[in-house]
Amino acid sequence: MKKICVNQEKCIGCGACVAIDPEHFEFNDEGKSSVISNENVENENVLNAIESCPTGAISLSEENKEETQECNCCQECDECKKEDE
Repeated sequence: MKKICVNQEKCIGCGACVAIDPEHFEFNDEGKSSVISNENVENENVLNAIESCPTGAISLSEENKEETQECNCCQECDECKKEDE
């Protein structure tokens, strides 16, 4: 299963992804993009949001199905940070 990852270090909060695909993205408390859903991630809006990101902060990654259930994207994405806490 694919998973959307947002690298918070790269995100500048421009809002392109939120405007293009509010089903999957919203702003977090820091004013940066946050993933709100990993359902139906291969639809056109998700792909357009990824392509429109000016810093390349958004990616799709295969979710690791092993015990850790961690994504295989950057180590700095929101989902990885949540799992480390």
